Amino acid sequence: MSARMPVEVFPPGEFLREELEARDWSQQELADILGRPPRLISELISGKRAVTPETARGLADAFGTSAEFWMNLESQYQLSKVTSVDNQVARKARLYGKFPVRDMLRRRWVHASENIDVLEQRFCEFFNISTPEAEPVLTHYAKKTHECMDVTPLQLAWLFRVRSMAERQIVPAYSPAKLRLAVERLSTLLLAPEETRHVPQILSEAGVRLVFVEPIAGSKLDGACFWLSDQKPVIGMTLRFDRIDNFWFVLRHEIEHVLQGDGRGEDGPVIDADVGSDDGSISDSERLANSAGAEFCVPSTQLENFIARVQPYFSEQKVLAFAQRIQVHPGLVVGQLQRKLNRHDFLRKHQVKVRSHLLTAADFDGWGSFSD
Repeated sequence: MSARMPVEVFPPGEFLREELEARDWSQQELADILGRPPRLISELISGKRAVTPETARGLADAFGTSAEFWMNLESQYQLSKVTSVDNQVARKARLYGKFPVRDMLRRRWVHASENIDVLEQRFCEFFNISTPEAEPVLTHYAKKTHECMDVTPLQLAWLFRVRSMAERQIVPAYSPAKLRLAVERLSTLLLAPEETRHVPQILSEAGVRLVFVEPIAGSKLDGACFWLSDQKPVIGMTLRFDRIDNFWFVLRHEIEHVLQGDGRGEDGPVIDADVGSDDGSISDSERLANSAGAEFCVPSTQLENFIARVQPYFSEQKVLAFAQRIQVHPGLVVGQLQRKLNRHDFLRKHQVKVRSHLLTAADFDGWGSFSD
């Protein structure tokens, strides 16, 4: 007998009854053939007992079929009894496959709901898309359908959180001239970590929206630059490394992107991960931003002169004296020397933390205090 796939789904017992009738066998006779109790055959036919692999093998031998045939009948019948309400599992799977749902719910960027329709709608509102299948576009330049295509889901969610916070800020009109003056003002704050608390206000006065959002684990983000419109630049930072040298380097790096107009128009946002690395393949804009960040922390001519004078004996006393002479915190000098010397353990104790000082006057989300 060849395998049959029914159009309607019936319990295996229906097919078993047909086979018995075709052979003019009684249930007792089949039980004798299988060496099984008659009650088993009766319960199989009535649908009270499921076909097990052992029973499927016996029925296959008795009727000249395959064991898979009987197991398939059983599995199809059992599946037919389980209905999927509005395909909720598949819809949730698609949502989890596209976005970091668990992290976003935990941070309350999106509020949880047992109703899949409501949950999908909330994610659509967060990413400003009409349907869950649509591709999010970070800025108002929507001509490029896949503007954020190279961004990971973790990074994309972080970027949209930064955007939602930046949109709520009220700042004066952006001015490149004011931003250049702001850089000069920022350079007077390099001596003490406590001075970082003035950074948000100084940038705000220049028309730059500055937002700090704790990174999602695995996103590897340091910062980003994008524009809400031609004259509304946004700088987002993760403070992934809470060190004075890293903070100032990344901040000045992002400021340079703003000054150069990077991330404006259809080019899409500038996403910075592992800021400061230069493997020879980075873009000209990244190389320029790296140079600006390093120059801001420690002027290159003075750093090169210091290295030439004291190498190979970079004592702590000499480093501290040099930092005092150029009026910056020793941690900034240490950070640049670590890059130059490829010694990331060198005088690390001077790379003090700044986050606790900075966030007292900043627009931030995370670090134990996720806001709605």
